[in-house]
Amino acid sequence: MKLIGIDIGTTTISAVVLDEEKEIVLDSRTISNDSFIVTDHEWERIQNVEVIIEKAQGVLDELLGLYPEVESVGLTGQMHGILYVDQQGNSVSPLYTWQDQRGNLPEFEGKTVVDFAKERCGITVFTGYGLVTHLYHVKKHAVPKQAVSLCTIPDYLGMRLTGREKPLLHVSMAASLGFFQGEKGSFAEEKMRQTGMDISFLPEVTSKIAVLGTYKGRKVTVAVGDNQASFLGAVGLEKNTLLVNVGTGAQISVLSDYFYESGRIEARPLTGGKFILVGASLCGGRAYAILEKFFREYTRLTGSEECSQYDIMEKIGWESYGKTDSMTAKTTFNGTRILPELRGNIGNLSEDNFTPGGMVCAVLGGIARELYDMFSEIQKQTGIEAKQIIASGNGIRKNALLQQIFKDMFGLCLGLARFEEEAACGAAISSTYFIS
Repeated sequence: MKLIGIDIGTTTISAVVLDEEKEIVLDSRTISNDSFIVTDHEWERIQNVEVIIEKAQGVLDELLGLYPEVESVGLTGQMHGILYVDQQGNSVSPLYTWQDQRGNLPEFEGKTVVDFAKERCGITVFTGYGLVTHLYHVKKHAVPKQAVSLCTIPDYLGMRLTGREKPLLHVSMAASLGFFQGEKGSFAEEKMRQTGMDISFLPEVTSKIAVLGTYKGRKVTVAVGDNQASFLGAVGLEKNTLLVNVGTGAQISVLSDYFYESGRIEARPLTGGKFILVGASLCGGRAYAILEKFFREYTRLTGSEECSQYDIMEKIGWESYGKTDSMTAKTTFNGTRILPELRGNIGNLSEDNFTPGGMVCAVLGGIARELYDMFSEIQKQTGIEAKQIIASGNGIRKNALLQQIFKDMFGLCLGLARFEEEAACGAAISSTYFIS
């Protein structure tokens, strides 16, 4: 069976044609998702919905033309963010992405809507979560007048492809919006009412991989969360295997039969009553990109031609790696979901280790350490043991030094995910789980 999977990421849109029986990718496309809208607000991170849909549908049409034997289309993409739809199922807003910071603005008697939710109904949510964004709009009377519901961008692509007027969200997407009861698989409606939100805006939720409809004769299934899709594409349903994903952010995930959550660990629904326990950092690969920008800016200031510094960074990093008494770094440059005001720092500096190579190792070590600490909590609370690491995402796939740092820190073997476009491949695989 041949399948197509589409992954709408924050910076790129990817699509694959997967031969499920042979477990090979027959074709793939990755294009830039250059849809960010420039605004006057530094805290605002929004994207143009129509640009995204046009790009994604264009890639899908191209692949369907080349592979007419494709039977189904699976969807995934960036979680947490939302857009609003009207009675006819048309978008009436931009996409408010997971990076949006309006939830942290102290505009309500010096408090944020995150604070408000905690105080009013005792629920912990974070800025960038879709229902936090919605709550901010409710309190500011900024919900679009035509809006009747909301959904994520991959869900909206499914609506546009199949002509649906009402959103239908898989539980993995719904859980990413916040105000969600993971063990029950439903929204915390009473707590939402306590904040003043109208629950009629909530989309319908399904725990099944339901068929949304058809597009050019192919079944299109509900979008699954990008983390769940990446897990399916990289690990499948294998236990005791850690999935480390380093992209713009970074995540560590492991399959669990049990629900466990804390301030920094989420239990994300998968399928068949299973969960993926996830620890996520806001600044994973982005931390390394910030360091590269620093080196590139210095190079420009010396009068040299400005160019990518990644190759030289890895070279000098290898030269410094493994030395005793090394520099350390915390890469919480954008804070954490629990402590958004937290910032990174550099420590254990000495005359000998304060070098460019030492800085490279410190930042890469900081990325790994944040995830290691999260898994340590999972292991302590659940007893889950890890036997191996599967690495995904370009931030680690293309950085052999970071791979080595993870191997040494965790004391485990590390292999790369079987597919490069793990999320898109996982979306394609998920489409085979559909119900009629």
